[in-house]
Amino acid sequence: MPTRVTITGTGSPPVVPHRAGAGVLVEHGDTVLQFDAGRATALRIAEAGSHPARLSGLFLTHHHSDHITGVVDVIFSAWLNRPDSVNLTCVAPNGPCIRFLNRMLEPYDEDLAVRVHHSGRAYPAPVIIGFDATAAPTAVWERDDVRVLSRTVHHHPVDPAVAYRVETPDGAVVISGDTRVCDEVEDFARGCDVLVHEVFRVDAFVERSNDPTARTIGDYHSDTFALGAMAKRADPGVLMLTHLVPAPRNLDEKRQFEAEIRQGGYEGQLIVCDDLDAMEF
Repeated sequence: MPTRVTITGTGSPPVVPHRAGAGVLVEHGDTVLQFDAGRATALRIAEAGSHPARLSGLFLTHHHSDHITGVVDVIFSAWLNRPDSVNLTCVAPNGPCIRFLNRMLEPYDEDLAVRVHHSGRAYPAPVIIGFDATAAPTAVWERDDVRVLSRTVHHHPVDPAVAYRVETPDGAVVISGDTRVCDEVEDFARGCDVLVHEVFRVDAFVERSNDPTARTIGDYHSDTFALGAMAKRADPGVLMLTHLVPAPRNLDEKRQFEAEIRQGGYEGQLIVCDDLDAMEF
């Protein structure tokens, strides 16, 4: 029963063909966990061979729109396909994420009223679990032999923002969320089987945008060179790069992500991900 990690979305806020919004699917047996849900996440989950109705839990790292615009679609897709999925568990740090989850279905009240009256189903009522984000690793969810831990990362001024570590009998996968390169993720990921980490080519982004102020966006994301150095120290089994900024337009630009990570010092297994790239361990 291997653990499978699938990247459901490698994109960032700009709309780019073939790159859905941020998301990572982790599967171990009957436990199916989705981390973040940007645009088109429900479709990507299905394309990965699963379905939103199979989800055991949906976890959010922070409240940036490109990580949450697909949440309602996931909730509806689960509810419409399996009535017993109305109680999908949604886990997030207390603060803006929990406020979003508590309000997310309000704009659909009239649609839901029609569907509930027509079908006789109960109103969808996701189980919303909030936790206090802390710098120390903290268990936030556990079922059978799978455990999820969280700790804060550095994505200021977005606060809170967290990374997650999923532990199964096979090993561990760490999902950075959005963050600068930081000691918290390095310690979280040390020796893990898979590290899914956001990545940002600052100079390329500034050049493409033709706007010097664009460099400030890189202040709260992970520079390729610094990430390569951190990954060398943390030594994950495989480093999967996602949330690619700027989105590569061709193979040469995609290879630049790898080249800069290597220049930073990382020599291990590396995947510059496309949507639906997957690893098992």
